[in-house]
Amino acid sequence: MLEKIPHALGEALSGLRAGIETTAYHAEFEGAPEAIRVASPAFGEGAAVPARFTQDGEKLSPPLAWSGIPAGTAALVLLVEDADSPTPKPIVHAIAWDLEPTSEGLAEGALASPGSTGTIEEVGKNTFLKAGYLPPDPPTGHGPHRYLFQVYALNRRLGLEGTPGRGALLEAMHGHVLAKGALTGTYERP
Repeated sequence: MLEKIPHALGEALSGLRAGIETTAYHAEFEGAPEAIRVASPAFGEGAAVPARFTQDGEKLSPPLAWSGIPAGTAALVLLVEDADSPTPKPIVHAIAWDLEPTSEGLAEGALASPGSTGTIEEVGKNTFLKAGYLPPDPPTGHGPHRYLFQVYALNRRLGLEGTPGRGALLEAMHGHVLAKGALTGTYERP
């Protein structure tokens, strides 16, 4: 959807960014221990997300792996946010909650998206109010965007009903985060 913004407008908005400090990782849960290691076989920390996992490719959610889940973890949460969106708050690209603490990650396409039906049931609304993965889609001319693939270990299952958005998710998580970790991928359109 944002690829339709004209290049000149993307350049004009290049200074407008939500900012890394507005992501849940930094704004909501800054005091949580950074004990979880998050990685992907598709891209490294700070590296470009392959087009396959963006609006310009197959639109699949990327494979993720995590380790360092602390003892006492009852559930995991995945939250993907665009720290550089030209909006006051980061654009939410994915929410998945009550993931099993024994899981070691997600397979490629595990989240429902325009390119996959997905296999994960507990998914929330992305910024465009759809349940599932919103592939990276930065405006042309806006420069590189940082996508934070955040994993949180919780001391209880959330048991959320319906298809919650970012606000409901974060509210339910407060006071229950044991640890966190993140992988940052980048994506830019020329």
